[in-house]
Amino acid sequence: MWRLYKEFFTTARDFSMFYWLYSFYDVNIFHYITVRALIGFFAAFCLTILMMPSFIRWAKAKKMKQPIYSLAPESHQGKKNTPTMGGLVFMCATFVATLLSAKMDDMYVLSSIFLMLGFMAIGLTDDLGKILGGKNDLGLSARGKLYGQFFVALSVSAFLYFSLDFPSTFYIPFVKTQLFDMGLAAIPFWALVMVAASNAVNITDGLDGLATVPSVFAFVSLGILVYITGNAVWSGYLFLPKVVGVGELSIVAFCMVGALLGFLWYNSNPAEVFMGDSGSLPIGGLMGFLAVVSKSEILLILLGFVFVLETLSVIIQIASYKSRGKRVFLMAPLHHHFEMKKWAENKIIVRFWIVALLSNIIALLTIKIR
Repeated sequence: MWRLYKEFFTTARDFSMFYWLYSFYDVNIFHYITVRALIGFFAAFCLTILMMPSFIRWAKAKKMKQPIYSLAPESHQGKKNTPTMGGLVFMCATFVATLLSAKMDDMYVLSSIFLMLGFMAIGLTDDLGKILGGKNDLGLSARGKLYGQFFVALSVSAFLYFSLDFPSTFYIPFVKTQLFDMGLAAIPFWALVMVAASNAVNITDGLDGLATVPSVFAFVSLGILVYITGNAVWSGYLFLPKVVGVGELSIVAFCMVGALLGFLWYNSNPAEVFMGDSGSLPIGGLMGFLAVVSKSEILLILLGFVFVLETLSVIIQIASYKSRGKRVFLMAPLHHHFEMKKWAENKIIVRFWIVALLSNIIALLTIKIR
């Protein structure tokens, strides 16, 4: 495992064709992270917009349609012919845009790519199992999916700790200094954050655009946070932890933002394509990874507040039913509860978007309140 991980990094670093975009030009402006983040954003957006129609036609021809869970609200049955695995397109767009605009000798960037590739492979396996089996519960088992996610997340966390000497300190919002050093316990903790975020996004992805826009808000916020964390001046001014090299990850974050906005063009209600697990799992995994490297693991609760609410609704529903034999919600996750209350799908989606926007604004305000 460790040897494969190191070989991945060596290959990527030696792939000089995409080494640095700014090194191809004798123009100083391409040296700046902010400029290259914008280039990556537009590149990912345009690539997704251009590639998605061809993918949708191909997916329809191959009958790569989303199986609908038999107990899902009745309104979902009309979506059974919608193609899925659109996540493959916007993830590919994110990878290409990152290769074009980010420094490919940056170990944090390469770690994020490895993580996304691993989670995307798990999601793709799950999607194909469901499609080929024709049922929503015929993909990977919950245990198999978790094993795969933790394998990838623990590999990345161990690499951060042992090879990059990434600080294992623990921070919380509103406090200027670290609370304590986690030591080796940081490895499973970081892995847990990545896996939890990955599954939270996956749970939320149940309505057209519901997971996409809150993810955009979260990645904009995390892109800002990793940029500040990697900048000595800004991190010192705002009393945030300084970690050398992580600023380059803001490019990855904004590449993902561009790709997701391009995907939203086709995923907005009524959706022409779904992202599938091949999209939702790497989105959440990257979200957790960016929170870890920016020392924002606790702040991630606010940054991904909609995802937290959706996940908690499932946990509460299961715990209540097993302990009392009663349900708290009409159906879980939470968006299904509102569907059962006869809320229009667009109303649920937009209101969840509003909650996500407000929670991210509050999260960013905490940066200054220290």
